[in-house]
Amino acid sequence: MTVRTTRRAFLSAATMMAAALAATACGSPQDTATGGGDSAAPVKVGLVYSQSGALASYGKQYIEGFKAGLDFATKGTGKVGDRKIELTEVDDAGDPAKAVSAAKDLIGKGTKIIAGSTASGVALQVAPIAAQNKVLFISGPAATDAVTGANKYTFRSGRQSYQDVVTAKSFIGDPSGKKVVVFAQDGAFGDANEAAVKAVIGSAGATVSSVRAPASATEFTPFASQIKAAKPDLLFVAWAGTTAPAMWQTLDQQGVLSSTTVVTGLDIRASWPTFGAAGAKISFLSHYFDGASDTEASKALKAKVNTIDLFHPDGFAAAQMVVRAAQDGGDDVDKMVTALEGWSFDGVKGKMTIRAADHALLQPMFQAKLAGSGTAFTATAQKSLTGDETAPPAVAMKG
Repeated sequence: MTVRTTRRAFLSAATMMAAALAATACGSPQDTATGGGDSAAPVKVGLVYSQSGALASYGKQYIEGFKAGLDFATKGTGKVGDRKIELTEVDDAGDPAKAVSAAKDLIGKGTKIIAGSTASGVALQVAPIAAQNKVLFISGPAATDAVTGANKYTFRSGRQSYQDVVTAKSFIGDPSGKKVVVFAQDGAFGDANEAAVKAVIGSAGATVSSVRAPASATEFTPFASQIKAAKPDLLFVAWAGTTAPAMWQTLDQQGVLSSTTVVTGLDIRASWPTFGAAGAKISFLSHYFDGASDTEASKALKAKVNTIDLFHPDGFAAAQMVVRAAQDGGDDVDKMVTALEGWSFDGVKGKMTIRAADHALLQPMFQAKLAGSGTAFTATAQKSLTGDETAPPAVAMKG
């Protein structure tokens, strides 16, 4: 599995000095989780995510991360001030229609904070519902760039596709004059990855071309030959599906992995064996893996889940954002939005900043390598890129 591209300043009702201090504060919500609303009524939070379906494993990591993050941000109380945070979990099975129905039902029951969205298609359908009903929506693992700037009520707790591709670009330094080849399957997934590489790396001076294979292909030698003939400085592989092991084996056997820098995305741990013997020869862009950071949040998360996987940090960050919103916003959603805009906090990955203009979540990204083989693979960070280094271009808020 590879990169999944299926692709306002801080003001408050307090004094200007207080606003200025809050705008630049960098901390964790557990430091100040003492406010929240005018009563002891619970803070209702709806978590709509994939408990079943193709992305159920992503959803499982998300909810484990969220509960660990909630414990961390509330110092184990599960409360903001005297208000209990009441969670309602709903399975959308990755189906946008189910997610929209669930979100509307939760909103009808008085829920003002919706989080989740494992799938990009789900996030893009739930975001307008949040704007229409003026509720806070914090999207999760959904990587599509379109969530950023969707509307003033929509935020994200994970990375976006642009940050993946910028991380890939970091492997070749200055792209000017470099040759980049995208190897992908025919179809929307391949189209989106090729477009992203052209937009991010091509616009920086590289010549980008592609080698595309039918989704039904099982013999990859001809494609490996095309790649070698192109002599790229960087091969960006965007692949999904059961043919991945055969594809990687062929690239390795045909000498592609030893002739150029090959970059792909590091997915969840369960997918690592698909790289086979080729795994140790590939350069990986990574959103997160166990050991990528050594933060207080990562230690707290690891104590809860033992081994941190790809989407645990997204759930953890979402919980931190929920606590911040409830703490500073009470029951006023517009105040929740203001509380999150421009906020920097210490997350699992390191320093996280919610850009006020479009709600992009600026965050560290990682270069990684695998060592060992099969189920015994271990990942190590080769380089950490800061949130500023991987920041996507600012976009105009759409609503």
